Amino acid sequence: MSPFPGTGSELTKPFKIFSGNANREIAEDVCRYLDTTIGRANVKRFADGESDVEISENVRGVHCFVIQPTCTPVNDNLMELLVMIDALKRASAGSIIAVMPYFGYARQDRKTRPRTPISARLVADLLTAAGVDRVLAMDLHAGQIQGFFNIPVDHIYAMPVMMEYLRAKFPSNSVIVSPDAGGVERARAYSKRLDTSLAIIDKRRPAPNVAELVNIIGDVSGRDAIIVDDLVDTAGTLCAAAQGLMKNGARSVYACVTHGLLSDPALDRIHASAIKEIIITDSIPPRADIKASPKVRVLSVARLLGEAVKRIHLGDSLSTLFI
Repeated sequence: MSPFPGTGSELTKPFKIFSGNANREIAEDVCRYLDTTIGRANVKRFADGESDVEISENVRGVHCFVIQPTCTPVNDNLMELLVMIDALKRASAGSIIAVMPYFGYARQDRKTRPRTPISARLVADLLTAAGVDRVLAMDLHAGQIQGFFNIPVDHIYAMPVMMEYLRAKFPSNSVIVSPDAGGVERARAYSKRLDTSLAIIDKRRPAPNVAELVNIIGDVSGRDAIIVDDLVDTAGTLCAAAQGLMKNGARSVYACVTHGLLSDPALDRIHASAIKEIIITDSIPPRADIKASPKVRVLSVARLLGEAVKRIHLGDSLSTLFI
């Protein structure tokens, strides 16, 4: 049964969906699912790079959803989102909901060393100060980021989209692998729904984007290993994990990651690694070289986001999406 029942036909209350420039394609797909069109807004830049936004239609008293992941270039897209929120607030929008398929700065959610910022909290404060009434985010790097806000935060997961693909591809004797202790809860949820066993990689991180694999907890011998994570950046950790799994007897290694940042040299590392396929979503717009890669599979989360937007607008529960 599809996890996204119904259509946008029951959306009779006034609402509008706006999009910045970060991932307009997914915003258009969400609008198609909801049988509506993207709100008219002129989102451009001055010659010096400043964001310039003009809302080109009446939004007074209307629920306004702004779809904007804060992906590369992170600072530009974040500022664009803040300026759009301010523009809608000053246009007397009834409510403003920031739909952030990817929440940038989420990796900086705590102080890991002296005299370092908690940038995820700073971003939360900026969004609130700009005038947003609610945030919809997907697969946050750390769930506690929800507590950085004093406004409602809806945290959804790409799991329904991923599960549809994984169930058709892998037998029950495969093994779900958490790349670190922090990802065990996510990996366990996948393992439970796929009725597979679970393994955990014990690693150390001496520096950002650098990881040392220490041990593998669980049996991966002779099985298809599926590494489940929320994001992949330069893929150094992911490829090291794949190598470790193969050394421990895994038959093959796949990766299932929601946010495919894939910053250089990620693709080169993946192509040279033991990973047979990496499954990502379009929460971040995939570059042309990512789409063309024989080792990358991109799944769309537009229907999932569209269903979440519909339920928020109608005041329905989001939790039933993940039962």
